[in-house]
Amino acid sequence: MRQAAYDQLLALARRCSRVPADADDLLQDALIEAIRVGRADFTRPEHRRWLVGVMRNKVRMAARGATRSRLRDSAWQAARHPQPVADETPISALLASLPPALKSVAALALSGHDRREIAYLLRLDDVTLRQRISTLGKRLRAAGLALPEGTPGLGLNLAYGRIRDALLPALLREGGVFASHDPDGHLFIVRRAPT
Repeated sequence: MRQAAYDQLLALARRCSRVPADADDLLQDALIEAIRVGRADFTRPEHRRWLVGVMRNKVRMAARGATRSRLRDSAWQAARHPQPVADETPISALLASLPPALKSVAALALSGHDRREIAYLLRLDDVTLRQRISTLGKRLRAAGLALPEGTPGLGLNLAYGRIRDALLPALLREGGVFASHDPDGHLFIVRRAPT
């Protein structure tokens, strides 16, 4: 094929293509299809019209595929990371208004940690922890609220028994003081860094 004929076909591909940079690839795909079906004589007007139709169809198919792919990806992302529901329960509103020291104690207590674990994680002595728990209780009662029954942090669909069975040997082996798991069930061990 002469360069002039190729340039004319490339100009047609640029008009058909939604992205000018993709015109070369579009033309190459259309030329391969033309050779495959025996329509490679581009001096004939019907072959040129056919080639333009092939390029338009390929562009439409690529656009449909990209749209489907975008919809699939956005549906997957939405399922993977659902939008948080506005949590405006009275206790969450109260917890949001707490000072950071009380908020950290409340967060650890609501996620199922006991006094010893909270004291260790926050590096609090027993007297300070008792004062914070007392202050937290007073604020809850003043707002007419009570701590939720059970441990809300343990309401996930995980095998807590197996996780707890695995925690103690790992804790002893690693020389940690406290062990727990993240919301996905991955174990972690907390120990103070050597000073």
